[in-house]
Amino acid sequence: MSVFRTKSVEQSIAETEAPEHRLRKNLGALDLTIFGVGVIIGAGIFVYTGQVAATNAGPAIAVSFLIAGLACALAALCYAEFASTVPVAGSAYTFSYATFGELIAWIIGWDLVLEFTVGASALAAGFSGYLQNVLEGTPLEVPASLASASDGIVNLPAVLISLLVAAVLIGGIKLSSRVNQVVVAIKLGVVALVIVMGIGYVKAANYTPFVPPSQPTGDAEGSFWSLPLVTSIFGLEPAVFGIAGVIAGAAIVFFAFIGFDVVATTAEETRNPQRDVPIGVLGSLAIVTVLYVAVCFVVTGMQNYTDIDPADAAPLATAFDAVGVEWIGNVIAVGATIGLTVVVLILMMGQTRVAFAMARDGLLPTSLAKVHPTFGTPYRITAITGIGVALLSGFVDFETLGHLVSIGTLFAFVLVSIGVVVLRRTRPELPRAFRTPAVSVVATLSVLLCFYLMLNLTGETWVRFLVWMAIGLAVYVLYGRSHSRLGRGELAGTRPVDVPADPGA
Repeated sequence: MSVFRTKSVEQSIAETEAPEHRLRKNLGALDLTIFGVGVIIGAGIFVYTGQVAATNAGPAIAVSFLIAGLACALAALCYAEFASTVPVAGSAYTFSYATFGELIAWIIGWDLVLEFTVGASALAAGFSGYLQNVLEGTPLEVPASLASASDGIVNLPAVLISLLVAAVLIGGIKLSSRVNQVVVAIKLGVVALVIVMGIGYVKAANYTPFVPPSQPTGDAEGSFWSLPLVTSIFGLEPAVFGIAGVIAGAAIVFFAFIGFDVVATTAEETRNPQRDVPIGVLGSLAIVTVLYVAVCFVVTGMQNYTDIDPADAAPLATAFDAVGVEWIGNVIAVGATIGLTVVVLILMMGQTRVAFAMARDGLLPTSLAKVHPTFGTPYRITAITGIGVALLSGFVDFETLGHLVSIGTLFAFVLVSIGVVVLRRTRPELPRAFRTPAVSVVATLSVLLCFYLMLNLTGETWVRFLVWMAIGLAVYVLYGRSHSRLGRGELAGTRPVDVPADPGA
């Protein structure tokens, strides 16, 4: 069937040389590692640490992070092989086009829109929460009507940071990298401050019980919308904490790890992608996992999980306020505010590169794939993305956005993990600078763990995800399928797929 037509790896690489679509190669291994660390350390650790400890896992939030980190590590091994084999913008979208065909590539591309655009929106909302914490009580305090999407008219700080970040991205990938390096240094300083200063205030009693006993939610009838899908499917009693709470917590804090796959989207702008992309993906993930677990132990050791306010938008800062060291809380709030800007930047960059690749293939309007003559960036899609992120972050609350990002990312990981095995079998001759060890075992474990984490997200999140994917299928049927450059035979070495050959030719 034509919807399963594949675009060869050679065609994908050849497309990167077209003058009007050529991205500048300015990035090295250090740039990619810093990009990865910069995007992963964000609202997940600055916001979800307290929320999930208070409502799902207690001190075992550290275990939730380890489970989520394991799922990411398995998927990261698959991403690293793909990115070193197919060094083209588009990440999982481009990989899927070469393995599963156009329809699945479109689905994963549409899914990545959910991950990156909604993720950037969620991080912009997280930035706003910390900024409000910093400005509270000052003449610059944000009015309540302009501080929240749920309790006010609009989340104005989130809107403004989204538009500012879009302008920086249009200015060039090297400019974005330099901004990222400065901000990552600030974020790492904040995380180090939490760990080093917080250790002295840890009380061993706060770790008991480490895994709080399972408790009923109080919702006797249970609600499909608010309960994890696995609970509804198997008729389990609605509960929080316990082992199930730790696993459900892993599905939620998985949001804290999203973004390492953004490194794969920059492969086309990397000087030596076969070597540097695997280093960037795996190196950044290893660094942040260690930092996350350390922060979890410190925060839950400083403050009993029962005393943490699940609605607190700045739990790390609040933990120091609770032990009477407010100046550290203020420093953390300022550092987190600055740090979250770069996470918004990198997630938006990931979205623009995926959409750029889709437009270059004709599945989105090709005019969106135009590169700025001076800056060498896909400026049109970047401007549109910036506006979209501003609207979402300004009018949708953080929790809703975060859950949508997690399910979209996990789905992408599932497809990439399957795809790396498929490409091994269909194109074994391709040069692979990095090879996933025990690929069948790693890919299978990745698929199973990611899918199980998906089942631990709420029914409401699943419904929203399926509606989004249904909209995507409609867009493909009405536009993408008929405008595909591969289908029209506009790529080198191809012929129109949907038009029968002339019998007399």
